Amino acid sequence: MTTLIATSVVRGSQQGESHGGVYLVDLDAEKVSQVIDYNRGDIDWQGRGWDRGLRGVAFDGDRVYIAASDELFVYNSDFKPLYSFRNPFLKHCHEIHVHERRLYLTSTGFDAVLGFDLDRQVFSFGMHFSRYGDGYRGNPFNPTSRKGPAPGNELHLNSVYCTRQGMFISGLNTAGLLVYDGRRIQRWASLPAGTHNARPFRDGMLYNDTRSDYLVHEGPEETWRFPVPSHDAALLTHTELDDSRVARAGFGRGLCQLSDTVVAAGSSPSTICLYDLEAKQGTRSVTLSYDIRNAIHGLEVWPY
Repeated sequence: MTTLIATSVVRGSQQGESHGGVYLVDLDAEKVSQVIDYNRGDIDWQGRGWDRGLRGVAFDGDRVYIAASDELFVYNSDFKPLYSFRNPFLKHCHEIHVHERRLYLTSTGFDAVLGFDLDRQVFSFGMHFSRYGDGYRGNPFNPTSRKGPAPGNELHLNSVYCTRQGMFISGLNTAGLLVYDGRRIQRWASLPAGTHNARPFRDGMLYNDTRSDYLVHEGPEETWRFPVPSHDAALLTHTELDDSRVARAGFGRGLCQLSDTVVAAGSSPSTICLYDLEAKQGTRSVTLSYDIRNAIHGLEVWPY
């Protein structure tokens, strides 16, 4: 039985309303359980997403790490809150990823990646990324000091994914999947503008082409584009709101691997679709909410 964990951001929600949640999704039974309702009121309500909702998800032993915009929450596997951690250089966090006893977090509001030491439970790594000529450069900084990068969102870094080859990062404006090997930053592959969740996959690359409403798998010889699920407009709610305040239908974000051939991807209104890359088709989908504001953010296989 396969269960996924998904987080959501309710874009355009107002103070006093729920603005995100955490869900366990049993794909076989098509059963959805909301395990956390994130209705905290002490956030910045500007813009559509801003500080709303919950973001990336990662695991370490029996601990579940879930990022908000500027705070890292730690739960046990029953979602009992254990701790939370803040850092002045963490803002508008998107995806997070565990690699070799460190949890990496994208700090979109600083064009940076932070590292959280899972053994010492402290922020221990910081790298600010910026354009440099025709390429990119990274400037390391100590996230526990007051000296670090100024707020900025030039690259809109939204994804981090680590392998032995290095740290892969990408964002809406990086125009490619970048890899940092500990010495230098190189463009590993080109990407269209406006992507989420880009990562190496098999002999190619996998990503949400959010602006074009496709999940894309680029192989060494062919590229396959899978359309994001569409919905009957009559089922959608909160469509009377100004378009600029809400997530549009078909906004693709959230991605996880179930096997060498099957992946799951998220979209809005909060929907999770399974794709069989061998059969080159979507196989099933589960919709958590028809509220057009409610958008999937983090998506992972539930390991417990």
